[in-house]
Amino acid sequence: MSRLRRLAERVFRLEAEAILGLIAKLDERFDRAVALLHGCPGRVIVTGMGKSGLIGRKIAATLASTGTPAYFLHPAEGVHGDLGMVARGDVVLALSNSGETDEVLAILPPLKRLGVPIVLLTGNPGSTLARQAEVVLDVSVAEEACPMNLAPTSSTTAALAAGDALAMALLELRGLRPEDYAALHPRGTLGWRALFRVADLMHTGDAVPVAREDTPLTDAIVEMTKKRLGMTTVVDAADRLVGVITDGDLRRLHLRATSFDGLTAGQVVTRQPKTIRADELAAKALEVMESWAITSLVIADGAGRPEGVIHMHDILRAKIV
Repeated sequence: MSRLRRLAERVFRLEAEAILGLIAKLDERFDRAVALLHGCPGRVIVTGMGKSGLIGRKIAATLASTGTPAYFLHPAEGVHGDLGMVARGDVVLALSNSGETDEVLAILPPLKRLGVPIVLLTGNPGSTLARQAEVVLDVSVAEEACPMNLAPTSSTTAALAAGDALAMALLELRGLRPEDYAALHPRGTLGWRALFRVADLMHTGDAVPVAREDTPLTDAIVEMTKKRLGMTTVVDAADRLVGVITDGDLRRLHLRATSFDGLTAGQVVTRQPKTIRADELAAKALEVMESWAITSLVIADGAGRPEGVIHMHDILRAKIV
């Protein structure tokens, strides 16, 4: 292994150990921090300087995108007017590895005057900032991944992971649903995946291929070809779903050197097919298809009659990947 790859391995190991080391520090302080942030009637203001500030920006973005109103306040800008963004009812989530960051210490007096509680992520639980915070979460690390043990590396990774843990705990408490998450991400794959339901994409009405059990197989193949979904539903005399016939079923039948003449759909049908409800997420339909190596699912109504078919291509066209 090259020297550079050994260095990279060391970085990965130390940063992984930094995150795992946080598990032993989980105690009632984490619960108090979550309760304070969850009970916040205003916004969560995340602040930090330098590399801690960069991590803070990401934490603020994660909180906001998962249902906790949050924004980042640069502490140096705070003492030059941006503290006007802070109001009673807000909660501050501060990051400072040393706990002695001058710029963060400088905004403490006005925060205290407003009665804004402070949750602190720090590597120094005995620091000045820690003594002024309502809740202190210890995110200290044994060693930075920097070969000189100077550049913030393991410490910023640990702080980021702690911020993610807080955000996910808040997400759980708020009962954020996929559609709520999608509403906060109206563009891109994240939003598409969560917004679309099976009912939005399925083929309905005359677009659904249907053959009765007594339909000649050759006629069922015509129906499959006309509807172009690579399958047909098969129903009984009461129009209830019996099963499906797919292109794959026909190929396997052909490989057995079986003549299609004289066969009916009911003799070839695959019974008890995989189905899905119309109100399920399209992403769930894709998961089922991939799990069972199939390309379509039938949607049946309350009486067991096929009311729609959703094909994998419909989901992929909707950018649900």
